[in-house]
Amino acid sequence: MLNFALIFICLLAGFIISRTKLLPEGSYRSINVWLLYIALPALSLRYIPHIDWGAHILFAVFAPLLMWGGAWLLVNIYARVVTIPAATKTAMLLLCGLANTSFFGFPIITAYYGESGVQDAIIFDQVTFLIFSTLGVLTVLKSSAGGVSPKVLLRRIVTFPPFIACIIAVVVPQFIDISGLDPLLDRIVGTLSPLALFSIGLQMNFTEIKSELRELLVCLSYKLLLAPTLVLLLALVMSASGNFARINIMESAMPAHITASLLASQFNQNPRLCNLCVCVGLILAFFTTFFWWMITGYIFS
Repeated sequence: MLNFALIFICLLAGFIISRTKLLPEGSYRSINVWLLYIALPALSLRYIPHIDWGAHILFAVFAPLLMWGGAWLLVNIYARVVTIPAATKTAMLLLCGLANTSFFGFPIITAYYGESGVQDAIIFDQVTFLIFSTLGVLTVLKSSAGGVSPKVLLRRIVTFPPFIACIIAVVVPQFIDISGLDPLLDRIVGTLSPLALFSIGLQMNFTEIKSELRELLVCLSYKLLLAPTLVLLLALVMSASGNFARINIMESAMPAHITASLLASQFNQNPRLCNLCVCVGLILAFFTTFFWWMITGYIFS
């Protein structure tokens, strides 16, 4: 309940403050700098070194990759049928292809399966974060860079702090134990969810929903319904079973990845669609995750 209260309070606070003009217009960009350049790298350093890459987790590894691949296929087909700006295409890929597996996902998993259920969700969450830190960052930087040379684009990628932190988190622990930094990193990571929600709240504007309705419906339909269906089929093909299968399907059914949305917004990849998809998706996901809990309970009972 505390996690759900945090979601509501932070979004509402941002929404109210944006309406009362207590902060200058565009203040959310300053918050996003902290999130993208400080809190997000700390998240990589805190959790990626602790991933256990055993064979038993293959389903949880392949599931987010399938979700990203399905989103890429859907968005590219949609962009051929409907003419959309490149920025909108990039935003749709991030909104469809990455799930909010930790900040929103862990509280939902805990509510349905108890604290022990989070252990089965960690791999899905961390693979999602790896996809975001590599393919997600590359997609946004490539789109926002426009017609710059590959050399300049590569320099932007390799100097982007979340990407650097991801590489460090994978390589350095193989030689040096950095777990002593965990308490400090925990404090920094603790700022991620409330500030991300507050930033989203500052940008909430449902009066503009009509102009983004078509793309919004595509993103929400894939993220909340089609993506978990693909992961459910993958579970059946790979003979995943029990709560491990149910929990990872539930993770795929979570709404759009908030940090990916903030990254897209920060680089002007249709911020309006990003914020609408996150806000509306959070509300709808309370209902759609219950649906998936019921369905998976019947199939994997």
